[in-house]
Amino acid sequence: MPTLWLDEIGADDLSRVGGKAASLGELTGAGLPVPSAFVVTADTYRSFIEATGIDEPLFEAVDVDSDDSQALAEAAERAQELILETDTPPSVREDLLAAYDEMGDEDVAVRSSATAEDLPDASFAGQQDTYLNVSRADLLQRVKECWASLFTQRAIYYRNENDFAHDAVDIAVVVQQMVDAEKSGVMFTSHPSTGGPTAIIEAAWGLGEAVVSGAVSPDNYIIDRETGSIDEVTVADKKVMCVRGDDGETIERSVPEEKRNERVLSDEEIHRLIEIGERVEDHYDTPQDVEWAVYEGEVYLLQSRPITTIDDTEESGGSATEAESQPPGSKSGVADGGAMESQSEPVRLSGIGSAPGRVTGVVRIVDKLDNLDKVEDGDIIVAEMTTPDMVPAMKRANGIITDEGGMTSHAAIVSRELGVPAVVGAEDATQKLRDGETITLDGDKGTVEKGAKVPEDMADEPEGADQPVETHSAVKPMTGTEVKVNVSIPEAAERAAATGADGVGLLRIEHMILSTDKTPARYVEDHGERAYVDEIVEGVRSVAEAFYPRPIRVRTLDAPSDEFRQLQGGEDEPSEHNPMLGYRGIRRSLDRPGEFKLELRAFERLYDLGYDNVELMLPLVTDAEDILRAKALMQEVGIDPEKRDWGVMVETPASALSIEEICDAGIDFVSFGTNDLTQYTLAVDRNNGNVADRFDELHPAVLELMSQVIGTCREHDVSTSICGQAASKPQMVDFLVDEGVTSISPNIDAVRDVQHEVKRVEQRLLLESVR
Repeated sequence: MPTLWLDEIGADDLSRVGGKAASLGELTGAGLPVPSAFVVTADTYRSFIEATGIDEPLFEAVDVDSDDSQALAEAAERAQELILETDTPPSVREDLLAAYDEMGDEDVAVRSSATAEDLPDASFAGQQDTYLNVSRADLLQRVKECWASLFTQRAIYYRNENDFAHDAVDIAVVVQQMVDAEKSGVMFTSHPSTGGPTAIIEAAWGLGEAVVSGAVSPDNYIIDRETGSIDEVTVADKKVMCVRGDDGETIERSVPEEKRNERVLSDEEIHRLIEIGERVEDHYDTPQDVEWAVYEGEVYLLQSRPITTIDDTEESGGSATEAESQPPGSKSGVADGGAMESQSEPVRLSGIGSAPGRVTGVVRIVDKLDNLDKVEDGDIIVAEMTTPDMVPAMKRANGIITDEGGMTSHAAIVSRELGVPAVVGAEDATQKLRDGETITLDGDKGTVEKGAKVPEDMADEPEGADQPVETHSAVKPMTGTEVKVNVSIPEAAERAAATGADGVGLLRIEHMILSTDKTPARYVEDHGERAYVDEIVEGVRSVAEAFYPRPIRVRTLDAPSDEFRQLQGGEDEPSEHNPMLGYRGIRRSLDRPGEFKLELRAFERLYDLGYDNVELMLPLVTDAEDILRAKALMQEVGIDPEKRDWGVMVETPASALSIEEICDAGIDFVSFGTNDLTQYTLAVDRNNGNVADRFDELHPAVLELMSQVIGTCREHDVSTSICGQAASKPQMVDFLVDEGVTSISPNIDAVRDVQHEVKRVEQRLLLESVR
């Protein structure tokens, strides 16, 4: 059937209707306020390209080097031409128009819904097209244009970079009742970088297109979900709004003078949005990026997708830096229209810090796509707003600055995903900055300074020292306790290595596997065992190379079943009530020895390539039996446990209490995963708002378990480490150094703070020993 209604579909229909439509169907089924809609199924698109014979030339056209801007542009033009110039079959036309008539003779929104979009570990947000105020006469053409938008430059580029096969991605189209919004925007139900219980709402007058595109700098509201308090209100100068024109088209119009600096949302509307957002997050059990609109006092949900920029799960942690004193997503020193606070550095301009990091580079003003070729590696792009076609250049850039946009604009979303520091909504950056000048951008504070700024903790270096100007380079304080770093994705390796860390305390294999969009079994079925091993080898190799000869600890697969169920082949995964307590970690690996041995073969290949700095780490063990079984499989694939460094994660009370037998199994190290250890010790789910306030990694029971483990490991000459979120907390650092832990591994942004904290504690202990 070419079309389906929202109340007929749900999450299980992802392959038929795409992520966006499946999400809307889920929300509709959950009783949330979603405008009426029907979906032109992905099968309809597939049958269209196959029945008309354009499928093969289509996929041949996009088989190009995505870093070649000219080739990419030509590929996109040819692919879209094939779709737009091919007639739609009569049966499809008749069904679409009949569904439109059934919904009512009113204009609609036509939104693309790709079958690989809005997955938990990949966001295709903004890559396919949306058309507002579409009439019956234009419906068929707009549907075809949505199909064609599957092959824009940005979509081709993203799939190539993330190894999504073009012929494996189909597209459905949502045809939805148009909400003529009086105000609209986007809401992150949790913090988009940390996943913490901080909601961020952006709002502007009129239709939401102005917010998502970055055409307007929206109001920004920061809400503490634990207390319900509205912590900060930033009222922007909203110069334009998107509205429905007389001819039905969406147009930009100047905001009336009296409303430009007027607050868009009342406290009551904010609390209503938070209530709805929490219902959405509870339904999906993961933080959401929600598009919303208000019309005649009613709130409507237009779209919801998982937030994919959160710095991963249990080991994610931020540094105790100056940036923490400001609410996330806020403008530096600006609250509710107030004046900017004084700065210690000569700030040229300020905006919203939307992607963290402090970098220096040369300004490249980009006012049209033809200027993209002048952007070289390490430059800072300055534009009125970014467009999806700028992504290849954004990947080369050291930083991004835009005049317009908020935390949910294209520039903000893509910069976070690429790991490129960004400041958006800076209002007049393209006018104040000069092409070719050197500036320093702070994506945490939302500031831009003139020249190359050296970090304060490098200021004491002797004159004439050969100091790099890039502020992400580091001079490591000398400590007896090693300070390593967690690396979530291989792409972050160079930035992590530049911190001066003593190595990598945690590199997760699951990111390399989940990014293929296939479960391990499906990937092997489709591509073979060698290709699966190669995926792991290449990901680990890039990090091992960046850190060599410093050691990197690589954790074998530890993803819960619900993450696998979202992938191709996920229908074969178990459905579990609580996946975090279920089929994951070493228990999954031992239950599937064939798949596990492929991971181990990747380690053996890396050793053969000379990467003797790679260390193997087993997750979620409970006792020595788990370890001995894994050790036997290591030996089967040719890994000699006596010659290679390997160890385990201590994440359960069982493993902590069995530590003596675990040490006797022959391991070289243990590493604490504090989130799991705390949850399982205190019986507290930190993501459960009813009990989250009882989650405490510094609870005496948790500390006692860690103390026992460290003591026993010292007796057995087994090194100890921590790579959980608590590694960034000064109190935890103090405790662990006192106890004699071997190493501490925080996230990238926390390395410098932890290095100094470790040094401070070690100096105190030294003084106490001689007094």
